[in-house]
Amino acid sequence: MINVGDKLPTEGLKTMGAGGPEDVDLGTMLSGRKVVIFSVPGAFTPTCSAKHLPGFVQKIDDLKSKGVDEVACLSVNDAFVMGAWANDQGVDGKVTMLADGSGTYTKALGLELDLVGAGLGMRGQRFAIIADDGVVSHLAVEEAGAFEVSSAEAIIAAL
Repeated sequence: MINVGDKLPTEGLKTMGAGGPEDVDLGTMLSGRKVVIFSVPGAFTPTCSAKHLPGFVQKIDDLKSKGVDEVACLSVNDAFVMGAWANDQGVDGKVTMLADGSGTYTKALGLELDLVGAGLGMRGQRFAIIADDGVVSHLAVEEAGAFEVSSAEAIIAAL
């Protein structure tokens, strides 16, 4: 599993662009910047849609006032789903939506979540990372079923 002090991988993610799915240059996004990446087990799922993503959208100004350059939401969903979820949630560019369609990025972090038995396939754990110039300075991984340490409020407190 990735740890504080480790450099984040920079390849394997997509986002929904105006013309369809686009590769994300995570190296550029992270270089010389403070970025918060939070992960949800799935777009359109209850806690993710009611609390996790909306919390970061609502608290974006507070995060920016603490020196955060960008906030990104990561999920093991494809770019089409992440784009539709962003529209549904009124993200309006406040949070960058990162699609890890095959789960390879999440697996590289060591933070995958096996929900095959529940019919949801392989997903990502609920977590949040603060990265300074691409290096993890804070990592908050939720216990199964919890939503405490990766919330927008918890990350603001950690900043």
